[in-house]
Amino acid sequence: MSSFSFDRDNSLYKNRDALLEEYTPNNLVGRDDELEEYHAALQPIINGEAPSNIFLYGKSGVGKTAATRFLLNQLQEDAARYDDISLSVIEINCDGLNSSYQVAVRLVNTLRDPADQISNTGYPQAQVYSFLWDELDKLGGTIIIVLDEVDHINDNSILYQIPRARSNGYLEHAKIGLIGISNDLSFRDSLSAKVRSSLCEKEVSFPPYNASELQKVLHQRDQVAFHDNALADDVIPLCAAYGAQDAGDARQALDLLLEAGDLARKDAAEQVVDKHVQEARRKLERDRIMEGVADLTQHARLILYALTSIEAEGNTPARSRDIRPRYEQLCSHIGTEALTSRRMRDHLADLAMLGVISSTEKNEGMSGGKYREHALKQDLQLVVSALEETIELAGVHESIRPYYQSLLDDRET
Repeated sequence: MSSFSFDRDNSLYKNRDALLEEYTPNNLVGRDDELEEYHAALQPIINGEAPSNIFLYGKSGVGKTAATRFLLNQLQEDAARYDDISLSVIEINCDGLNSSYQVAVRLVNTLRDPADQISNTGYPQAQVYSFLWDELDKLGGTIIIVLDEVDHINDNSILYQIPRARSNGYLEHAKIGLIGISNDLSFRDSLSAKVRSSLCEKEVSFPPYNASELQKVLHQRDQVAFHDNALADDVIPLCAAYGAQDAGDARQALDLLLEAGDLARKDAAEQVVDKHVQEARRKLERDRIMEGVADLTQHARLILYALTSIEAEGNTPARSRDIRPRYEQLCSHIGTEALTSRRMRDHLADLAMLGVISSTEKNEGMSGGKYREHALKQDLQLVVSALEETIELAGVHESIRPYYQSLLDDRET
């Protein structure tokens, strides 16, 4: 067995951490209009006035959380210059917190000493809220509560209770401002009218980044993360173009630049070049599809397997009525009952949202009506790799046998 030792390698990176999600730059680029609007919504706090409730929405990776941390860091720094302002910020990510009860418990425990935590069960909701009001009033002053990924909460209770806590007489010393951040563009419409009027007092919409804006973001991180001339001239424009293509997601563009840098370092290259970006894109796309397929239900994977086998035969795009017989065969092989045609179409829509397949609407007018045609959007070999467990369970369809065998051969080598 070979012996390995580790020596520091800083030939490309100056500060690799500057490309990670938790890094907050000193200045936020590419979001000037949104920052100006957001800044105006936060301005009452520095004036000693009651904070506004703010709702931010936009797709993942468009700068909502980064803008929030950037402006709140600046606000806290500026508020410290005034003796009459006591400002506290509490940030909670609601991913994994399905109810107002769980969010309230998390807030209480964030405010309390570690030795005085409450459990996630066993208390009436009204009592948990009472604990929360007590802790907030003890802290006092102006308190900004940030609920990131607020759309994960299945009920509206806490979104109604926090903004109205002071007017309802639950708080005497604390002034609360609530900032809700959502990746779900339809979440606002799902709120009740009374919650919407409270939470959405001020709204800031974050559109996807375009390629020019993403170049600004990447150039800013390049200056911190890499040594001079570590990137070839076409690397940032290429990463930005791919990021704009992938729904204007800055996180994906930064992940691509990071992966390209890591691949160049692995190759002991003197510079990150085009081929590293292309290889990084293929790897990240493969990882994303593998993770996405792993999270699918069994029936969604069987439907994808059915479409994959039809794609391998060269018979796509295919309508759901063409996919269904193959899907029913696969269900029969594993001894499970096929879903209804409607539920199967729902899963096809979910697969399209995931980016694994493409679904195109066709309209043949009075004669043929409207319908959708489906095809794989990702490399067939990649999808077969992601479906390996399902293929082993349901059996290898003849059309995908060469791709499945290639997967086995690659593993052996």
